[in-house]
Amino acid sequence: MVLLGTEVKSLREGKANIRDSYAVIRAGAVWLLNSHISEYLPGGPFNHSPLRPRKLLLHKAEIEKLDRKMDNKGLTLVPIKIYFKEGVAKCEIALAQGKKKWDRRQSEKDKETKREVGEAIRDLRHR
Repeated sequence: MVLLGTEVKSLREGKANIRDSYAVIRAGAVWLLNSHISEYLPGGPFNHSPLRPRKLLLHKAEIEKLDRKMDNKGLTLVPIKIYFKEGVAKCEIALAQGKKKWDRRQSEKDKETKREVGEAIRDLRHR
C-alpha cells in the first residue's frame, strides 16, 4: 500500500475500517476506495484525509490476471485485512461475487424472522 506517514501511525494504533471498502483497477493500477483510516491526532497540519483513495502495489501480471477475472465473471475486489509484514503495510484482497436479487430477499427474510423471534421472547419475559 502507498501510505502517508500519519496513515502508518494510525494503522499501527489499529484505527482503520475497511468494512465498506472495495478495490478497482484504473489505468493499470489497483486503488483501494472507501477505506477509512482515522486521522493521527498528534499529526497536526500534516494529517491525511481519512477516506482518500490508496494505491495498492501489485505486479503487472497480477493486475492483468485480476482484471481478466473481473471482466469475465463480474467479480469485485474486496479487502480482507490490512497488516504489517517486516515493517511494510500490506492489504490482502479477494475476488468476491455480489449477492443476487433472490439471495438478498432470502437474507431479508431471515433478518425479519430473527427480529420477530427476539420480539416474541422479549414480550414473554415482560409479562
